[in-house]
Amino acid sequence: MFIWIPVDSNNEKTAKVSKLFDVKHWALIAFDEGEVKSTQFFDKREAFTEWVDFIVLESKFDSYIEFMNEGMMVLCVREEETIAEIMEAYKFKELDEVGL
Repeated sequence: MFIWIPVDSNNEKTAKVSKLFDVKHWALIAFDEGEVKSTQFFDKREAFTEWVDFIVLESKFDSYIEFMNEGMMVLCVREEETIAEIMEAYKFKELDEVGL
């Protein structure tokens, strides 16, 4: 499965989740069998055309309707900032679901 995370840099170790208004890069996480298989970075989300299952946002107040319309499940972080922290929280279902 694929997971989008809007981030402030394209460094896998230091990138932090960012608000959609401030996004610099998109981290695309390939997640399977309970672990991260790979991380790719894109300048624009539209550069990747395959199905993406989830998007993790910095805040439940970010505009998420577009992602839901594309069929993605929208999650938001609690206190997690880095990709590693977010994916650890994802594994243990510690991210909040955003919905209507």
